[in-house]
Amino acid sequence: MPLPLLALPLIASALLPLAAQVGPFTAPGAIGTPLPEPVARPPRARPPAGAAKAAGPRTAKADDGARLRECLAAADDDPEAGADQAQTWLATAKGHEAAEAGLCLGTARSHDEDWSGAEQAFLAALDSAGSDRLLRARLGAMAGNAALAAGSPERALTALDTARTEAKGLADPAMIAPIALDRARALVALGRLVEAGAALGEARTAAPGDSEPWLLSATLARRQGRLAEAQALIERAADLRPVDPDIGLEAGVIAMLAGRPEAARKSWESVVAIGADSQTAATARGYLAQLGPAPAPATRPGAATAGPKP
Repeated sequence: MPLPLLALPLIASALLPLAAQVGPFTAPGAIGTPLPEPVARPPRARPPAGAAKAAGPRTAKADDGARLRECLAAADDDPEAGADQAQTWLATAKGHEAAEAGLCLGTARSHDEDWSGAEQAFLAALDSAGSDRLLRARLGAMAGNAALAAGSPERALTALDTARTEAKGLADPAMIAPIALDRARALVALGRLVEAGAALGEARTAAPGDSEPWLLSATLARRQGRLAEAQALIERAADLRPVDPDIGLEAGVIAMLAGRPEAARKSWESVVAIGADSQTAATARGYLAQLGPAPAPATRPGAATAGPKP
């Protein structure tokens, strides 16, 4: 399930204590009305960060990579103009240069959310990339991500498996982690949950300081009924990113299913406080409505009650 993180400003009202999002785990108790799944977000259309550096060592002119940088800048500014520039370049390009032109074309189409067109451009570029492992890893990753956005997890997995092989050959954790995350999304969509869990483990190992693999791992464990494991994973995600609405939303779902409705309430209230106008906050408000009003504080035995004065 594609779940990219939301970027939020750390305003004072959002600086809630970690306990508001994640409480200690207790044994599962009675589960009330089943909660819907948190709203799934679309996969990221990853811009080819550092794509101008994708070309490996080769004999080239002094301005090697300049045309790719120029084309990518055009695609960023005006996707239609960038696509035209890339296609003009492709008409005469061969080999490695054709791969770079295809990378630019796919990027332009991604900016236009033409996911199928982007996937085709990236795959064609991959065929022209030769033995350049870095460029092949990038193109395979981008083709897989575009296929996920187009709703084709099986095609996505094929491209991502190629990207994974190349990234592992480079031993580059910065590439391995996002490829593993997208492989996990594709595998979940295909119902291959055990393999998805292994892919998420690979992402956590490659990027232990990134909260997203821990969040997605918690979601998967929760969906499989492994609530103690889900709690430990969501706590780690919250340690890494204490102010995050998606982590708070998932923490609340885990708490509710574990029979801790008041811990769930605190998590979802924190989500609403972080980003009141977001879709994530709207989902949290729906969950809070299912819980109903908070219980009134218990009156201490012997405590005076308000009433008419004698």
